[in-house]
Amino acid sequence: MTPKVFERMSRYVYEQVGIKLTPAKRIMLEARLQKRLRTLGFDSYEQYAEYLFTARGQQEELQQFIDVVTTNTTEFFREGRHFELLAQKVLPRWRSQFGTSRAMQIWSAGCSFGMEPYTLAMVLADFAERNSGFVFSVLATDISARALQHAQRGIYDEERVESIPESFRKRFLLRSRERARKLVRIAPEIRHLVTFQRLNFMEDFSFRTPMDVIFCRNVIIYFDKPTQERLFSRFCESLRPGGYLFIGHSESLTGMSLPLEAQAPTVYRKV
Repeated sequence: MTPKVFERMSRYVYEQVGIKLTPAKRIMLEARLQKRLRTLGFDSYEQYAEYLFTARGQQEELQQFIDVVTTNTTEFFREGRHFELLAQKVLPRWRSQFGTSRAMQIWSAGCSFGMEPYTLAMVLADFAERNSGFVFSVLATDISARALQHAQRGIYDEERVESIPESFRKRFLLRSRERARKLVRIAPEIRHLVTFQRLNFMEDFSFRTPMDVIFCRNVIIYFDKPTQERLFSRFCESLRPGGYLFIGHSESLTGMSLPLEAQAPTVYRKV
Protein backbone atom coordinates (compact mmCIF):
# COMPACT_ATOMS: atom_id res chain seq x y z
CA MET A 1 0.00 0.00 0.00
CA THR A 2 1.51 3.30 -1.06
CA PRO A 3 1.66 6.20 1.41
CA LYS A 4 -0.77 8.09 -0.84
CA VAL A 5 -3.40 5.35 -0.71
CA PHE A 6 -2.93 4.89 3.03
CA GLU A 7 -3.34 8.63 3.61
CA ARG A 8 -6.54 8.64 1.56
CA MET A 9 -7.98 5.69 3.48
CA SER A 10 -6.89 6.93 6.89
CA ARG A 11 -8.42 10.34 6.23
CA TYR A 12 -11.65 8.65 5.18
CA VAL A 13 -11.69 6.46 8.31
CA TYR A 14 -11.27 9.56 10.47
CA GLU A 15 -14.12 11.33 8.69
CA GLN A 16 -16.46 8.35 8.89
CA VAL A 17 -15.85 6.86 12.34
CA GLY A 18 -13.43 9.25 14.09
CA ILE A 19 -10.60 6.71 14.39
CA LYS A 20 -7.12 8.13 13.80
CA LEU A 21 -4.86 5.75 11.86
CA THR A 22 -1.25 6.84 12.22
CA PRO A 23 1.36 5.84 9.59
CA ALA A 24 2.49 3.11 11.99
CA LYS A 25 -0.88 1.38 11.34
CA ARG A 26 -0.27 0.97 7.60
CA ILE A 27 1.01 -2.61 7.86
CA MET A 28 -1.95 -3.53 10.07
CA LEU A 29 -4.40 -2.07 7.52
CA GLU A 30 -2.68 -3.93 4.68
CA ALA A 31 -2.99 -7.23 6.53
CA ARG A 32 -6.64 -6.71 7.40
CA LEU A 33 -7.61 -5.73 3.85
CA GLN A 34 -5.91 -8.67 2.13
CA LYS A 35 -8.97 -10.91 2.48
CA ARG A 36 -11.22 -8.20 1.00
CA LEU A 37 -8.87 -7.86 -1.98
CA ARG A 38 -9.01 -11.62 -2.59
CA THR A 39 -12.78 -11.73 -2.19
CA LEU A 40 -13.34 -8.88 -4.65
CA GLY A 41 -10.65 -10.02 -7.09
CA PHE A 42 -8.44 -6.95 -6.86
CA ASP A 43 -4.69 -7.14 -7.47
CA SER A 44 -3.71 -4.00 -5.55
CA TYR A 45 -4.76 -1.70 -2.75
CA GLU A 46 -5.00 1.08 -5.34
CA GLN A 47 -7.74 -0.85 -7.17
CA TYR A 48 -9.55 -1.46 -3.91
CA ALA A 49 -9.39 2.23 -2.97
CA GLU A 50 -10.73 3.30 -6.35
CA TYR A 51 -13.66 0.90 -5.93
CA LEU A 52 -14.31 1.91 -2.31
CA PHE A 53 -14.74 5.56 -3.23
CA THR A 54 -17.23 4.98 -6.04
CA ALA A 55 -20.98 5.23 -5.45
CA ARG A 56 -21.26 1.46 -5.79
CA GLY A 57 -18.37 0.89 -3.40
CA GLN A 58 -19.94 3.18 -0.83
CA GLN A 59 -23.15 1.19 -1.00
CA GLU A 60 -21.71 -2.33 -1.13
CA GLU A 61 -18.31 -2.17 0.55
CA LEU A 62 -18.34 0.63 3.12
CA GLN A 63 -19.67 -1.53 5.99
CA GLN A 64 -17.17 -4.30 5.15
CA PHE A 65 -14.37 -1.74 5.19
CA ILE A 66 -15.45 -0.36 8.57
CA ASP A 67 -15.69 -3.88 9.99
CA VAL A 68 -12.12 -4.55 8.86
CA VAL A 69 -10.74 -1.32 10.31
CA THR A 70 -12.42 -1.39 13.72
CA THR A 71 -10.74 -3.45 16.42
CA ASN A 72 -12.86 -5.96 18.36
CA THR A 73 -10.87 -7.17 21.35
CA THR A 74 -12.89 -8.19 24.38
CA GLU A 75 -13.53 -10.88 26.96
CA PHE A 76 -16.00 -11.78 29.68
CA PHE A 77 -15.46 -10.00 33.02
CA ARG A 78 -12.63 -7.94 31.54
CA GLU A 79 -11.22 -5.55 34.16
CA GLY A 80 -13.17 -7.44 36.78
CA ARG A 81 -12.89 -4.78 39.48
CA HIS A 82 -15.47 -2.74 37.58
CA PHE A 83 -18.08 -5.47 37.94
CA GLU A 84 -17.30 -5.88 41.63
CA LEU A 85 -17.83 -2.14 42.13
CA LEU A 86 -21.04 -2.30 40.12
CA ALA A 87 -22.46 -5.16 42.21
CA GLN A 88 -21.25 -4.00 45.61
CA LYS A 89 -21.72 -0.22 45.41
CA VAL A 90 -23.56 1.08 42.36
CA LEU A 91 -26.52 -1.33 42.32
CA PRO A 92 -27.32 -1.13 46.06
CA ARG A 93 -27.10 2.68 45.92
CA TRP A 94 -29.38 2.82 42.89
CA ARG A 95 -31.94 0.49 44.49
CA SER A 96 -32.01 2.49 47.72
CA GLN A 97 -32.74 5.61 45.68
CA PHE A 98 -35.26 4.31 43.14
CA GLY A 99 -36.56 1.07 44.64
CA THR A 100 -39.00 -0.53 42.20
CA SER A 101 -40.23 2.75 40.70
CA ARG A 102 -38.48 2.27 37.36
CA ALA A 103 -36.08 0.10 35.40
CA MET A 104 -32.34 0.70 35.53
CA GLN A 105 -30.89 1.71 32.14
CA ILE A 106 -27.36 0.53 31.25
CA TRP A 107 -25.44 1.17 28.03
CA SER A 108 -22.49 -0.87 26.81
CA ALA A 109 -20.96 1.49 24.23
CA GLY A 110 -18.59 -0.30 21.88
CA CYS A 111 -19.83 -3.77 22.81
CA SER A 112 -17.79 -5.69 20.22
CA PHE A 113 -18.71 -9.41 20.19
CA GLY A 114 -21.04 -9.10 23.18
CA MET A 115 -18.91 -10.25 26.10
CA GLU A 116 -19.27 -6.98 28.02
CA PRO A 117 -23.07 -6.58 27.78
CA TYR A 118 -23.63 -10.26 28.58
CA THR A 119 -21.33 -9.89 31.60
CA LEU A 120 -23.39 -6.90 32.70
CA ALA A 121 -26.62 -8.84 32.21
CA MET A 122 -25.31 -11.72 34.35
CA VAL A 123 -24.25 -9.41 37.18
CA LEU A 124 -27.56 -7.55 37.06
CA ALA A 125 -29.62 -10.74 36.84
CA ASP A 126 -27.78 -12.11 39.86
CA PHE A 127 -28.58 -8.90 41.78
CA ALA A 128 -32.22 -9.08 40.67
CA GLU A 129 -32.55 -12.63 42.03
CA ARG A 130 -31.60 -11.33 45.47
CA ASN A 131 -33.58 -8.07 45.26
CA SER A 132 -37.22 -8.57 44.42
CA GLY A 133 -38.69 -6.00 42.03
CA PHE A 134 -35.36 -4.87 40.58
CA VAL A 135 -35.77 -4.46 36.81
CA PHE A 136 -33.17 -3.38 34.25
CA SER A 137 -32.34 -3.21 30.56
CA VAL A 138 -28.99 -3.34 28.78
CA LEU A 139 -28.41 -1.52 25.49
CA ALA A 140 -25.33 -2.69 23.58
CA THR A 141 -24.03 -0.76 20.58
CA ASP A 142 -21.14 -1.07 18.16
CA ILE A 143 -20.23 0.28 14.75
CA SER A 144 -19.32 -3.17 13.38
CA ALA A 145 -22.25 -5.08 11.85
CA ARG A 146 -20.13 -8.24 11.85
CA ALA A 147 -19.44 -7.95 15.60
CA LEU A 148 -23.11 -7.31 16.35
CA GLN A 149 -24.23 -10.38 14.40
CA HIS A 150 -21.81 -12.50 16.42
CA ALA A 151 -22.98 -10.89 19.66
CA GLN A 152 -26.66 -11.50 18.95
CA ARG A 153 -26.03 -15.21 18.41
CA GLY A 154 -24.38 -15.42 21.82
CA ILE A 155 -22.28 -18.47 20.89
CA TYR A 156 -18.65 -18.70 22.05
CA ASP A 157 -15.79 -21.18 22.24
CA GLU A 158 -15.52 -22.86 25.63
CA GLU A 159 -12.10 -21.31 26.26
CA ARG A 160 -13.59 -17.81 25.90
CA VAL A 161 -15.92 -18.31 28.89
CA GLU A 162 -13.31 -19.52 31.38
CA SER A 163 -13.16 -16.04 32.94
CA ILE A 164 -16.85 -16.26 33.94
CA PRO A 165 -17.28 -17.32 37.60
CA GLU A 166 -18.25 -20.99 37.89
CA SER A 167 -21.58 -20.23 39.57
CA PHE A 168 -22.53 -17.97 36.66
CA ARG A 169 -21.39 -20.54 34.08
CA LYS A 170 -23.71 -23.14 35.62
CA ARG A 171 -26.70 -20.78 35.65
CA PHE A 172 -26.29 -18.70 32.53
CA LEU A 173 -24.53 -20.86 29.90
CA LEU A 174 -25.74 -23.75 27.74
CA ARG A 175 -23.28 -26.31 26.36
CA SER A 176 -23.57 -27.61 22.81
CA ARG A 177 -25.15 -31.04 22.47
CA GLU A 178 -22.27 -31.86 20.12
CA ARG A 179 -19.57 -31.97 22.78
CA ALA A 180 -16.78 -32.22 20.21
CA ARG A 181 -17.57 -28.69 18.98
CA LYS A 182 -16.68 -27.21 22.39
CA LEU A 183 -19.16 -24.35 22.09
CA VAL A 184 -21.40 -22.69 24.65
CA ARG A 185 -24.34 -20.34 24.24
CA ILE A 186 -25.61 -17.60 26.51
CA ALA A 187 -28.89 -18.77 28.05
CA PRO A 188 -32.05 -17.22 26.54
CA GLU A 189 -33.01 -15.49 29.79
CA ILE A 190 -29.73 -13.52 29.60
CA ARG A 191 -29.74 -12.95 25.82
CA HIS A 192 -33.25 -11.48 26.01
CA LEU A 193 -32.09 -8.87 28.51
CA VAL A 194 -29.72 -7.26 26.00
CA THR A 195 -30.75 -5.13 23.01
CA PHE A 196 -28.12 -4.78 20.28
CA GLN A 197 -28.01 -1.78 17.94
CA ARG A 198 -25.52 -0.39 15.45
CA LEU A 199 -24.25 3.07 16.37
CA ASN A 200 -21.54 5.29 14.91
CA PHE A 201 -20.18 7.71 17.51
CA MET A 202 -19.60 10.28 14.75
CA GLU A 203 -23.35 10.51 14.09
CA ASP A 204 -25.86 12.30 16.30
CA PHE A 205 -27.24 10.04 19.01
CA SER A 206 -29.55 10.55 21.94
CA PHE A 207 -31.80 8.46 24.18
CA ARG A 208 -35.37 9.07 25.32
CA THR A 209 -34.38 8.05 28.85
CA PRO A 210 -31.03 9.05 30.39
CA MET A 211 -28.70 6.20 31.21
CA ASP A 212 -27.97 5.20 34.80
CA VAL A 213 -24.67 3.52 33.91
CA ILE A 214 -22.46 3.74 30.82
CA PHE A 215 -19.63 1.32 30.13
CA CYS A 216 -17.36 2.67 27.39
CA ARG A 217 -14.06 0.89 27.94
CA ASN A 218 -11.02 0.57 25.69
CA VAL A 219 -12.86 2.27 22.83
CA ILE A 220 -11.90 5.93 23.14
CA ILE A 221 -8.18 5.15 22.89
CA TYR A 222 -8.59 4.87 19.11
CA PHE A 223 -9.68 8.53 18.79
CA ASP A 224 -7.62 11.70 18.97
CA LYS A 225 -7.89 13.99 22.01
CA PRO A 226 -10.43 16.51 20.60
CA THR A 227 -12.70 13.67 19.47
CA GLN A 228 -12.35 11.96 22.85
CA GLU A 229 -13.47 15.10 24.69
CA ARG A 230 -16.44 15.59 22.36
CA LEU A 231 -17.53 12.00 22.88
CA PHE A 232 -17.17 12.09 26.65
CA SER A 233 -19.26 15.27 26.64
CA ARG A 234 -21.94 13.43 24.67
CA PHE A 235 -21.82 10.54 27.13
CA CYS A 236 -22.33 12.97 29.99
CA GLU A 237 -25.37 14.40 28.20
CA SER A 238 -26.76 10.85 27.97
CA LEU A 239 -26.11 10.13 31.66
CA ARG A 240 -28.56 11.07 34.41
CA PRO A 241 -27.25 13.16 37.34
CA GLY A 242 -25.70 10.71 39.78
CA GLY A 243 -25.16 8.14 37.02
CA TYR A 244 -21.87 6.30 36.53
CA LEU A 245 -19.37 6.20 33.67
CA PHE A 246 -16.85 3.35 33.47
CA ILE A 247 -13.86 3.75 31.13
CA GLY A 248 -10.90 1.50 30.32
CA HIS A 249 -7.78 1.40 32.46
CA SER A 250 -5.68 2.62 29.54
CA GLU A 251 -7.90 5.70 29.12
CA SER A 252 -7.88 9.05 30.91
CA LEU A 253 -10.10 12.12 31.35
CA THR A 254 -7.16 14.29 32.42
CA GLY A 255 -7.45 17.84 31.14
CA MET A 256 -11.10 17.49 30.09
CA SER A 257 -13.80 19.78 31.45
CA LEU A 258 -16.58 17.33 32.29
CA PRO A 259 -19.30 17.19 35.00
CA LEU A 260 -17.78 14.04 36.48
CA GLU A 261 -16.38 13.16 39.87
CA ALA A 262 -13.94 10.27 40.32
CA GLN A 263 -15.28 7.41 42.45
CA ALA A 264 -12.47 4.92 41.83
CA PRO A 265 -9.74 4.51 39.20
CA THR A 266 -11.51 4.84 35.80
CA VAL A 267 -14.94 5.12 37.45
CA TYR A 268 -16.79 8.45 37.50
CA ARG A 269 -20.12 9.78 38.74
CA LYS A 270 -22.01 12.65 37.10
CA VAL A 271 -22.40 15.61 39.46
